[in-house]
Amino acid sequence: MASLRQLEYFAEVAEVGSLRQAAQRLGVTQPTLTVQLRALEEALGVVLFERTRNATLLTPAGRDLLPEALTLMAQWRNIVESAHLISDHSHSTYRLGVPPTLGPYLLPSLLPSLHQRFQQLRLHVREEVPDMLLKGLEEGRFDLVIGPISSVPEALVREPLFREPLFLASPVDMDFPAVGDVAERDLRGLDILAMDERHTMRREVERICERAGARLNSDYEGTSLDTLRQMVVMGMGLAFLPALYVRSEIHRPEELRVQRLQGGRLFREHAFLYRRHAPSRHFYQQLKAHIREIITRDLGDTVTPLD
Repeated sequence: MASLRQLEYFAEVAEVGSLRQAAQRLGVTQPTLTVQLRALEEALGVVLFERTRNATLLTPAGRDLLPEALTLMAQWRNIVESAHLISDHSHSTYRLGVPPTLGPYLLPSLLPSLHQRFQQLRLHVREEVPDMLLKGLEEGRFDLVIGPISSVPEALVREPLFREPLFLASPVDMDFPAVGDVAERDLRGLDILAMDERHTMRREVERICERAGARLNSDYEGTSLDTLRQMVVMGMGLAFLPALYVRSEIHRPEELRVQRLQGGRLFREHAFLYRRHAPSRHFYQQLKAHIREIITRDLGDTVTPLD
């Protein structure tokens, strides 16, 4: 008989396509993972993976069975959540997903206050790009998501949290307006650097480049905000950086010039998301309200809270 743990192993290997990486993420040894997958295949009577030298790929049977395995795992998590509600849902562990361009710069302001308010609450935080966050929430790999996600399917609830401005970063030695806000016309013909296409922020930057007549430099793409900042410092172009990142990480103004875009409506809007019929949804609403209070109190000078 297949176990839920074996289904979890199956789903993790299917996601990363590597036994070694899946074992690391699951916190087990690779031989243990291999034995459990073989036991699952024997119990089901099918081969789930094709193992090559460089990857572990789903077989056609594996692709057919994966959605049902994910559904079973999500149903089991709902049972666990329902059981927690019988006692106290604030004593549970919840899986929170955030994008890497937000989590490190927002969570240090949130987590201490959340712990003070809900002392038995545990948040297991994992970073993913927005598209993977949305998919993970739908499939039950996340319980909650905070990020720049603008539209969701009917099965999910999206509640606006705050609006975060984007600032223009330029090298200090560049012949560029050094005082005050920058106008869009000042960007005409200039190279703008951006994150790769997995990040929603790129689409906002693409729009302003098209509007201002700037060139989006696709030859050099940032894999992180730190990488983007370093490319600007090296004179490879200009870039837009989120306000929370600027607040947290830009401490040496002699390296980098950071300015607002004059009259620009350049920002990203972050939301709080969860599954519509999750057993803990009433607690999620309490949690969201407290997060909004913290943002208003501690970050109101940097971002704009949304109702």
